Amino acid sequence: MTDTHRPDSADPTTLPTTFVPVELEGELYVRWVANGYFKADETSDKPAYTVVIPPPNVTGRLHMGHAYEHTQIDAITRRKRMQGFETLWQPGMDHAGIATQNVVERELAKEGLSRHDLGREAFEQRVWQWKAESGGAISDQMRRLGDGVDWDRERFTMDEGLSRAVQTIFKRLYDDGLIYRAERIINWCPRCATAISDIEVDHKDLDGELVSIRYGEGDDQILVATTRAETMLGDTAVAVHPDDPRYSHLVGREIELPLTGRRIPVVADEHVDPEFGSGAVKVTPAHDPNDFEIGQRHSLPSLTVMDDHAIITAPGPFQGLDRLEARSAVVAALRADGRIVAEKRPYIHAVGHCSRCGTVIEPRLSMQWWVKVAPLAQAAGDAVRDGRVAIHPPELAGRYFDWVDNLRDWNISRQLWWGHRIPIWYSPTGETRCVGADETAPDGWTQDPDVLDTWFSSALWPFSTMGWPDQTDALAKFYPNSALFTGYDLLFFWIARMMMFGLYATGQSPFTEIALHGMVRDKHGKKMSKSFGNVVDPIEWMDSYGTDALRFALARAANPGTDAPIAEESVAGSRNFTTKLWNASRFALLNGATTTGPLPAAEDLSVTDRWILSRLSAVIAEADGYYEDYQFAKLSECLYHFAWDETFDWYLELSKAVFAQGGPASDASRRVLGHVLDTLLRLLHPLVPFVTEKLWTTLTGGESVVIATWPQDSGFRDPAAEATVAQVQHLVTEVRRFRSEQGVRTSQRVPAELELTDALAGREAAIRQLLRLDPPTDAFHSTATLPIGESRVSLDLSQAIDVDAEKRRLEKDLAGALKEIEAAAKKLSNDSFLSKAPDDIVAGIRTRHQNAELDADRIREQLAMLLG
Repeated sequence: MTDTHRPDSADPTTLPTTFVPVELEGELYVRWVANGYFKADETSDKPAYTVVIPPPNVTGRLHMGHAYEHTQIDAITRRKRMQGFETLWQPGMDHAGIATQNVVERELAKEGLSRHDLGREAFEQRVWQWKAESGGAISDQMRRLGDGVDWDRERFTMDEGLSRAVQTIFKRLYDDGLIYRAERIINWCPRCATAISDIEVDHKDLDGELVSIRYGEGDDQILVATTRAETMLGDTAVAVHPDDPRYSHLVGREIELPLTGRRIPVVADEHVDPEFGSGAVKVTPAHDPNDFEIGQRHSLPSLTVMDDHAIITAPGPFQGLDRLEARSAVVAALRADGRIVAEKRPYIHAVGHCSRCGTVIEPRLSMQWWVKVAPLAQAAGDAVRDGRVAIHPPELAGRYFDWVDNLRDWNISRQLWWGHRIPIWYSPTGETRCVGADETAPDGWTQDPDVLDTWFSSALWPFSTMGWPDQTDALAKFYPNSALFTGYDLLFFWIARMMMFGLYATGQSPFTEIALHGMVRDKHGKKMSKSFGNVVDPIEWMDSYGTDALRFALARAANPGTDAPIAEESVAGSRNFTTKLWNASRFALLNGATTTGPLPAAEDLSVTDRWILSRLSAVIAEADGYYEDYQFAKLSECLYHFAWDETFDWYLELSKAVFAQGGPASDASRRVLGHVLDTLLRLLHPLVPFVTEKLWTTLTGGESVVIATWPQDSGFRDPAAEATVAQVQHLVTEVRRFRSEQGVRTSQRVPAELELTDALAGREAAIRQLLRLDPPTDAFHSTATLPIGESRVSLDLSQAIDVDAEKRRLEKDLAGALKEIEAAAKKLSNDSFLSKAPDDIVAGIRTRHQNAELDADRIREQLAMLLG
């Protein structure tokens, strides 16, 4: 067992007596970056470890979810760097098409302008200007968090290089027949005036109205129900089930569509559920996805009756009305015409909303660009099924397969001005051409006005950031990425798309592992949301408690794939831990802990020294396992208890007497303490980087723990030493418990006789120091005897408590417990009571009986000890 650190230069006077995080963090991070610790070298012969940041939107600030995710990524990459990997944590931001355009449009509105007043080119320049002014907030927050990213490689999805990658893959997909243009039903946001994908629709329950409308007359009449009465203006059929006898006479005939003067056919379609409602549905192919499918099967016309802003365009009295105004007007007109058969209000139903602006979305027939996903999704599913990519935790793989195995073609065009322009050009005569990254469109041709879905460019992130489509050194070294860390909610938004495009573009999966975490919630388990008023800016808690405390609290809540409740109390508790780490390290330094020279041979160490070294080796192995399995909560608890309980509360206390004696044993313990602290600080560094950096460099004189060697399990185990210390711990704990129960102050010194086993006899000085037990004097009078295992501790409490009064109190408590036992037992032996009383009452009495018996046993034990 040896150490290989530089000569010790530990000086406890360089550590302030009080730990103030804000005085350390900024300075340390600047030094780390200036020294290039986070830079990745593609020419290195070290094995690569690569993680790309899930790019935050340029519009915002990092929230608690980002802090949670970044803590995990930073912990893993810091450890890999210490293990000798050429580690790249790739930073960058997403241009966030709709969100960014909305932000800039709101800014323009304050000036009384719209984007149309500026024109497209000037508006794009305005967005770039906004990005330059506002985009730095996220970078500043990442530095506060201690993110060990390679800032020289920072990327933005609208950068020239990444835009070239977007244009390249679009053309390849287009040339391979995997991108096409077609008119289909999409989710349309009337506020943003653009298509949005299914996964960008938030479904919320709304209080609406269900109206039943009579179509046709006499024997030809059919009842249909709808919550969107205004869409009847675009109906082109009524559909019934082919086996429904109620309507068999109408199938193939036409009936009157109210208010319009049109007649529409009745069609038979198996999509219709004859058991639901009247068994007949109105068919509006241009404004409902299911109706569109029916329309396709029956060659029905599609009538669009609303414009981009959901204003009615159908000729007639409702033209020019907003869709909600038209809904009321249409219902009123139908009522006046005697067509309303029933009205149900309130009628609670799920309604889709735009996730960006909250507007109710409108299903709408629209000409859009699509990706044919079937072959891409198949490849993405196979890569997980055959083990090329592992999902952690594995039980979430089912969600992934549910998505990719049922993926529909992806609508990639957006009717925005901010984003990657679709590289399709049209000639004056109607020809179409896809223009590649290194090509120029012919003169006189016009580019498609739409931009690409933001997720199209972010799907390229693992390799576009490395310089693809060029075969760069960075791509060769760092792709595929080693792992992806992201929330399980992005399985659909982002992960599946990266898998599809990575495999298509490079022939390799974009990463080998997917580590999924849950959502951060408040201490009550409620989602953090501005509308709930429970959102916490992580900077606030970092200012109050320090970055390390926030990170450690988040890590302690991080169980793979599950949501993480976080409370300020947790951060305060973690601040106590970092303070304990500081104070204990300072105490160790003041007592001469050293990292100079080799560790003494095992045979030259005390039992206590061998115990802590044995535990340290086991903890290294345990921590390694948790790091590899992304078990941050278990990792944090393991290191927390080893640091606080075993190292600080036991080893330091057990060693105080040794330090006081001096001599070779003291020197050996000081060296062991230095080794344990050095190793512990390195194990903790990925989780709490700032405090460990200051303490480790002070302790060892090393340059930085960021580039220190990761601890290795030496394999040293000493079960005998662990068993002996366990006996000491048991004895000390039992005596402390007894003292507390008798009301003896912690600081009160008490005379005691100790009858210790051979294994504990050599620990008597430490035991007395830990328990504040004085040697017996001539006046010693045992008032309490504690048999603990094969040892006995006799205490003279005559000067600490009134022993007779304590006996009387215990006897009174015992009498009360016995009375409770008798009363409960009487009820539980009464068959009449048991048969009539509710189960919860009986269960409560059983619990009272059990608790009273436990109390009685405890009191008898205390009395026996007091009586000697």
